[in-house]
Amino acid sequence: MELKFFKKSIPTLIFLVIFSAIGITVFYHLLKPNNRLKIYSPVDVNPRLVDDSMLHIQKNHIVADFELTNQNGEIITNHNYKNKIYIADFFFTRCQTICIAMAYNMNELQEFYKNDDDIMFLSHSVTPVIDSVPVLKEYADRKGVIDGKWNVTTGSKKLIYDLARKSYFAVLDEGNGDENDFIHTEQFVLVDKERRIRGYYDGTEKKDMEKLKKDIVLLKEEYATK
Repeated sequence: MELKFFKKSIPTLIFLVIFSAIGITVFYHLLKPNNRLKIYSPVDVNPRLVDDSMLHIQKNHIVADFELTNQNGEIITNHNYKNKIYIADFFFTRCQTICIAMAYNMNELQEFYKNDDDIMFLSHSVTPVIDSVPVLKEYADRKGVIDGKWNVTTGSKKLIYDLARKSYFAVLDEGNGDENDFIHTEQFVLVDKERRIRGYYDGTEKKDMEKLKKDIVLLKEEYATK
């Protein structure tokens, strides 16, 4: 009788083992912290940094197509950054305040990712009339820019404005119409391979640079599991 009872109990035991395993797995995934980086849209950032036409957008935001000129006089477009993770910022060559720390930290990041072909850098001048190609070239040489890794760019004022205010959300608009009507922030912007914004970091702060590096690890892990 005990043997018959044991034989009848085997299917029940198997069911309980399987059910428990599934339950533990589900419970683990429910409790497991979500390490996926946020995908930013205009509604997620300071509205002072966003063009009025973009304020209503809640999802599916991507960086717009662009065509800029780099420190070597080469045309740089979004195709140069296809399937790349990149860090973008806004600056001007005559800046003697936050740009100094920003350029230093961008150079440090460039050195850290020098041999990582997945990572690139893109800087935009907010005074494009002043920052001509020769000026950018001298600046790039002084800051240790590696050609093909980090593009320091200029372009039409309208394009720079649109990128700053409609794509990256990293520049305040004072609206006085002259060459200084952009007040750029210290933000470094992390952009993924789909041209989505995945993080903002204070480009003058070392602790934020460490956070940026950790977030790039998470972002690369995200692509590795796709």
